[in-house]
Amino acid sequence: MGSNIVKTTCAYCGVGCGVSVQTNSVQTNSVQANSVHASQRDVIISGDQQHPANFGKLCSKGTSLAETLGLQGRLLYPQVQGKRTDWPTALSAVATGFQKIIDQHGPEAVAFYCSGQLLTEDYYVANKLMKGCIGSANIDTNSRLCMASAVVGHKRAFGADIVPGCYDDIEHAELVVLAGSNAAWCHPILFQRIRRAKELNSKLKVVVIDPRRTASCDIADLHLNIKPGSDINLFNGLFNHLFFHKKIDQAYIEDHTEGFELVIEESLATAPSVDHVANACGVSAHSIGIFYEWFSNTEKSLTMYSQGINQSSHGSDNVNSIINCHLATGRIGKPGMGPFSLTGQPNAMGGREVGGMANQLAAHMDFKDSHIDRVQRFWQTPTIARFAGLKAVELFDAIHEGRVKAVWIMGTNPVDSLPDANKIIKALQKAELVVVSDCIEQTDTNAYAHIKLPALGWGEKDGSVTNSERRISRQRRFLEAPGDAKADWWIISEVAKQLGFAKHFHYSCAKDIFCEHAALSGFENSAEFESRDFDISALASLSLKEYDTMQPVQWPVNTESPKGSARLFHAGGFYTPTGRAQFIPIATASEKKNQSDYFPLVLNTGRVRDHWHTMTRTGLSPTLSQHLAEPYAELHPDDAYKHGINDKDIVRLSTPWGSMLARALLSEGQQPGSVFVPMHWNNQFANDARVGALVNPIVDPLSGQPESKMTPVKVQCFPARWFGYLLTREELGVDFSPYCVKIKGEAYYRYELAGDVLEGSLAELAASLLGALKHSGEWLEYTDATAMRYRAANLNDKALHSCIFLSRDSQLPDTSWLASLFAEKSLTTEQRKGLLAARPQSGAANVGRIICSCFAVGENTIKQAIQSQGLKSVDAISQCLKAGSNCGSCVPDLRQLLD
Repeated sequence: MGSNIVKTTCAYCGVGCGVSVQTNSVQTNSVQANSVHASQRDVIISGDQQHPANFGKLCSKGTSLAETLGLQGRLLYPQVQGKRTDWPTALSAVATGFQKIIDQHGPEAVAFYCSGQLLTEDYYVANKLMKGCIGSANIDTNSRLCMASAVVGHKRAFGADIVPGCYDDIEHAELVVLAGSNAAWCHPILFQRIRRAKELNSKLKVVVIDPRRTASCDIADLHLNIKPGSDINLFNGLFNHLFFHKKIDQAYIEDHTEGFELVIEESLATAPSVDHVANACGVSAHSIGIFYEWFSNTEKSLTMYSQGINQSSHGSDNVNSIINCHLATGRIGKPGMGPFSLTGQPNAMGGREVGGMANQLAAHMDFKDSHIDRVQRFWQTPTIARFAGLKAVELFDAIHEGRVKAVWIMGTNPVDSLPDANKIIKALQKAELVVVSDCIEQTDTNAYAHIKLPALGWGEKDGSVTNSERRISRQRRFLEAPGDAKADWWIISEVAKQLGFAKHFHYSCAKDIFCEHAALSGFENSAEFESRDFDISALASLSLKEYDTMQPVQWPVNTESPKGSARLFHAGGFYTPTGRAQFIPIATASEKKNQSDYFPLVLNTGRVRDHWHTMTRTGLSPTLSQHLAEPYAELHPDDAYKHGINDKDIVRLSTPWGSMLARALLSEGQQPGSVFVPMHWNNQFANDARVGALVNPIVDPLSGQPESKMTPVKVQCFPARWFGYLLTREELGVDFSPYCVKIKGEAYYRYELAGDVLEGSLAELAASLLGALKHSGEWLEYTDATAMRYRAANLNDKALHSCIFLSRDSQLPDTSWLASLFAEKSLTTEQRKGLLAARPQSGAANVGRIICSCFAVGENTIKQAIQSQGLKSVDAISQCLKAGSNCGSCVPDLRQLLD
């Protein structure tokens, strides 16, 4: 059997890394008992050495992509009302259901909710159907949750949603400012580029602006741990400093901008002095002064910002306060300088390009008469939406209120990702029709679907994505479609045909859609009509072979720039009516009094290093499930002491909107008064751990982006009366104990457990918990009545099938050695002796918690190597154990172990 190499793009963040996939030349789509033999989907994943986004590097998530390609839990066949059916029946049910509601209530009563996981071609077809044929703009996307405020900032300043720089600016910069971005965990490959650039350029300084001391501070020359919500004070103060110290570029301002004087007035009112800024931000005036001096005196300044800036009720203003400083200094569009929005999802930008947001038309056009007319003439559709639709949060409010009666959710999980999750559930329960297109059968959202449509997953679908630097790359198929799964664009097109729009959706492949998308971008796009930023018209006539072999390219791609465009605006040329960039006066929002005696802390949400969104993909990977295995609440030790919380206690977090359980994690890097909780865990992986249930649904009034960083919260110890864990070869639900977290291992599942009720003995509790297991064979048991501990293990044909450890306190043995026994076909006498002690009797290593996911190197292994071999540096650890030598995301952890 031969093999071949397929070049594609990673499925995760907006960095858009190139991936090289070595796969068997013979593939199969046979499905047996909802799974395929591993050999039928075995691939070898590596970084694409030629891709300009990553040059062969991959982070831990990208490196582990092969572990997520199995068909466990996949949605493989259409379902209507919970019953398997065929495509004609399912498509007819969707079309009939939508048409009935449109006929009775009008097009504004239906909606699509899409995802940055969709390919550009999928997005384009969905947008065309909703806006161009159904005639409503009620199509929005989960990109609303991460990048919408950046879009508003770009459009207000530049006249278009455009990122002016490129990744190559990192190597040219002499000051990199990471604002509201834990790039070390959320954009690891870019972070490693910054690290390498810093090693090669002694002039390069890094400033991290973040309330938390995150892993990104590992390379920071200055960390400004400002108060949550004080970004505008900081950047307005910087603007004043630039002005009063004559560090502005007067020629650039006069030649290419408007509104400078208005910003001076507003900035002076907001941040009149460094002392005022320091007080507002909760940072020393000395630290503020250092930042201002560095920015003032460093022409090659690059400000990279992400969710910490965008996910705010004044996120759009945050963005423009940053852009104002770059416009004032003329630091834009030249090597090593500019404001740079780091996109969250792999195709959030592609979705914006095709109009996948409710307030946009296709090809970066807006809801103004000339654009509406132009798009309709190009599409030649019978109708077109004439005003903006409902943005994500207000869309689900409308479903809850009954104004929107049908919703089609594509490739996303709003029950877990949107704020006020309990209200989202109620909205879906009220809807007359909920359709989902998804790869996964069981998600917290799919539980409320009337119709489920099986979509292709990464590696099975074909199309394009656009990353944070405007670079269009191909995602290429290297696996056959499993079961009856279909491409999203095909599913949408077939429904469109049944709705009577067949002549507008005659696509034979993704290439046809891409070329139409490219042609629309160039349609009447010139000075004669109206020059627009998004123009890839040079790609409109690609042949199938040219599309298949298309290399990564940055738009615009047109007759003027046939090979793409790395940087924009260094000589003006903005897309505003006057052609000049607009300074936007930014006032600070009124100070929020969120905290109270009842909700004394501020909740901040975000990502962890090795998981992605709601874990439907990363939760399948044993490698990615080990570093931070449980939902956690990161608290400053002072706050923990004040509330009677110890490290690793289980705590209940409560807000006016909901509550959840998590493990307490005490950290000096957390700002007092705040608590950080990751966004990933949900009811498929943990009982009562959905952070979206807690989040305040307030949004930025301009962008509609939710504020996910400043919800008032209280944290209390969960009154646990017992603790434990269960390791078993069987996959179970997560509702058999009040605190229950499922963690995927190589040949087992681990369940972390705790409860607040104990009736009877721990042995009786164990029997109750083990009731769902299909166990037989030999049982080993151990009870320590004095210490109030119980342990049991079940062996089947001398192999370990399951084991359970329970205790009245939280002091439980480490699970890493126990986990290793599941790889053994038959336990030795020595292994059996150590089984109930959870430690080897002799010789065998207990690797401890996984620190380096890329090479599965544990904490104990690293500590032992440091001590026994006298390792003094991260490089020495990497040479000895490989840890830290791939994506580098674990380097901050390695430094902590050295310290």
